[in-house]
Amino acid sequence: MTPAGSVQTVLGSTELSKLGRTLTHEHLALDFDKFYVPPPRELSKHFRANFDIGNLGFVRQYPYSSRYNVTFNDVDTRKAIFEEIKLFKLHGGGTIVENTSHGIKRDIPLMVQVSQQIGVNIIVGTGHYVEACQKDLINEEQMYNLILKELTEGCEEYPSIKAGFIGEVGSSWPITEFEKKAIRATAKVQKQLNCPVSFHPGRNSQAPFEIMRIYLEAGGDSKKAVMSHLDRTLMKKDELLEFAKLGCYTQFDLFGTECSYYQLDEKTDMPSDAQRLDRIGWIKQDRGVEQVLMSHDIHTKHRLVQFGGHGYSHIYTNILPRMPARGFTAQEIDTITIDNPRRWLAY
Repeated sequence: MTPAGSVQTVLGSTELSKLGRTLTHEHLALDFDKFYVPPPRELSKHFRANFDIGNLGFVRQYPYSSRYNVTFNDVDTRKAIFEEIKLFKLHGGGTIVENTSHGIKRDIPLMVQVSQQIGVNIIVGTGHYVEACQKDLINEEQMYNLILKELTEGCEEYPSIKAGFIGEVGSSWPITEFEKKAIRATAKVQKQLNCPVSFHPGRNSQAPFEIMRIYLEAGGDSKKAVMSHLDRTLMKKDELLEFAKLGCYTQFDLFGTECSYYQLDEKTDMPSDAQRLDRIGWIKQDRGVEQVLMSHDIHTKHRLVQFGGHGYSHIYTNILPRMPARGFTAQEIDTITIDNPRRWLAY
């Protein structure tokens, strides 16, 4: 078991006090090919084998229409990741919570190499992503056994390393039976170990509420759960504040995504970073910032600095400096980026 006052990283048990500023929802590698979306026919000529300054604007507008862009586990991505994490550390980053779970091909050897060479903490997740990405639809007992084993003994494909949290546990909308089983198995292990959990909701405002209902009824602790992607899921102030009453962490993890057109849900306008800060401000005014987390959820090439994007240090270089002008104190900023992640990750 992970000792009290520490967290399990890919390099072993680490004291919580050494985590520093933490990004709670990122990916260093994953298989996202299933989410490719063909480009508009009249623009198809701009989506060639890769992208450069000549067609980057089209890729930014339609990021899932470039197969090269959604391929986030090739040699080019791996090479870029090392430089990206160096920038992350240079600008004050201490820890990355890597949310790639079963179904989208986590790369634990890459996490180990990055952590060893650059000196940042990386925490690997377990559990299951959405049903559409699964090859084998295992049952709830098998899910429970797998999650428990990876948290307490070691990961299936890398037995010497334990997972440090359950996540991201994915569901679509409506939530499928497989996904409900995954949520219940997560809750049972969470109750047994008091471990941290991170959920990916479907693209519907009811989804976060339904996930928490299933999770709580199965025995999960709301204070150890993170609900991801709320910046693209709960768009109305009253819905967001009502959800916050459930007691889990409210995570705004698409910082750096400034294109309002959202290919994966055309009915939804993706908010800007300014609007994300507004929504964090709603929660702050209503109940403080002790439930708020921030991250980027980088999972395509075009969001990396090496490919013309913002990178993993974007929150630290471009967002935190703007927050005092919006009424956030230095202590509140530290609470969101240091204290809340540390409290969530603690067993």
